[in-house]
Amino acid sequence: MDPFRIRDFEIRNRLFVGTGKYATYDLMRRALEASDCQVVTVAVRRERLVDKEGRSLLDFLDLQKYIILPNTAGCFTAEDAIRVSLLGRDLLEKQGNKGAGWVKLEVLGDKKTLLPDPVGTLEATKELVKEGFTVLCYSSDDPIAARRLKEAGAASVMPAGSPIGSGQGILNPLNISLCLETLKEGDPTYPVIVDAGVGTASDVAIAMELGADGVLLNTGIAHAKDPVKMAAAMKHALEAGRLAHQAGRIPKKRYATASSPFEGVISYIPGE
Repeated sequence: MDPFRIRDFEIRNRLFVGTGKYATYDLMRRALEASDCQVVTVAVRRERLVDKEGRSLLDFLDLQKYIILPNTAGCFTAEDAIRVSLLGRDLLEKQGNKGAGWVKLEVLGDKKTLLPDPVGTLEATKELVKEGFTVLCYSSDDPIAARRLKEAGAASVMPAGSPIGSGQGILNPLNISLCLETLKEGDPTYPVIVDAGVGTASDVAIAMELGADGVLLNTGIAHAKDPVKMAAAMKHALEAGRLAHQAGRIPKKRYATASSPFEGVISYIPGE
């Protein structure tokens, strides 16, 4: 698949996969392998990195193979998200992982919807850019909010297909298209990644057919009946959606259009 760039990061696989919600670390590891992902997201809050047995999630990831994308999942204020980002950078610098230079920023509005707080997200983006982070910013599918985040210095804006973990897929394709149009205006290479709400492979294909540069997901794989098979399905769906977008779909029409011309067909005339 054709690679793309997010600042200093060259990404060869456009599927970003999370590490939460798996039944076991071994299952997580096998699902990541099946997805063929290059970028793996990790929530860096200590209570999420270390399980009740004292095992670190990072011990089950090949830090030479994967670029770790630390995220600020569970943060509800800009101050908390900034603190967690700094913690993640320090942790990954000690591990020698390239992902120390970036962060997937989430500043959530409430625990019920897990939708982004637009004010807190913008505030945290500005501060983290000053701190030298490459900020990938979780956003609503509002193109105006997305534009504000890009203007604040976000290296990538990541509009939600639907609420986190909902499995509802791309609820508003029009808004995702408007986000893409707005964010890529004047810079068609600006990376836009659809984040959140993916339930199955067709959701990934739709996001890519709309023109997204990538898809980030977690629950759709981790909570599938067979996470390893679903991870493989997501991989192929992303490739198919990307190819379809590049190929260009035919326009939708109100009435049928015959595949073969009517002229010159052999006709049967009774009595002849």
